[in-house]
Amino acid sequence: MCCKFHLAFKVKDIKNTIKFYHTILGCTLGRQTKDWVDFDFFGHQLSAHVSDEIPELDYCGKVEGLKVPVPHFGCIVGHATFNDLKERLEKHQIDFIIKPQKRYKGKKGEQQTMFILDFSNNPLEFKNFDSDEDIFK
Repeated sequence: MCCKFHLAFKVKDIKNTIKFYHTILGCTLGRQTKDWVDFDFFGHQLSAHVSDEIPELDYCGKVEGLKVPVPHFGCIVGHATFNDLKERLEKHQIDFIIKPQKRYKGKKGEQQTMFILDFSNNPLEFKNFDSDEDIFK
């Protein structure tokens, strides 16, 4: 088996979490109880746990003149998946906190990126590189 990451994070409720990750993003639904739910997040395991203590957003990250929320999570995806996600988010009228755009144009590490919030106010970033070799440049 190849390496996969697992992330457990806080959400407000299960119903809206399933709507966001399964219905909107298209993640396969995994095991669930009344207090948590798992998703196949582009080959990785997300475990969303209900909590009354959702932390406030902190836009302390500074990337190419943009303030980004930290912490955040997301996934590096291929061009087709990036475009599919963008279309899904627009179709469901999800607001972008950072609209889809290219960063580091013409430089090492050039990438497409977009930031959104899930229905529990968790920030997510999706990005795409022309080549896997560019990810850590």
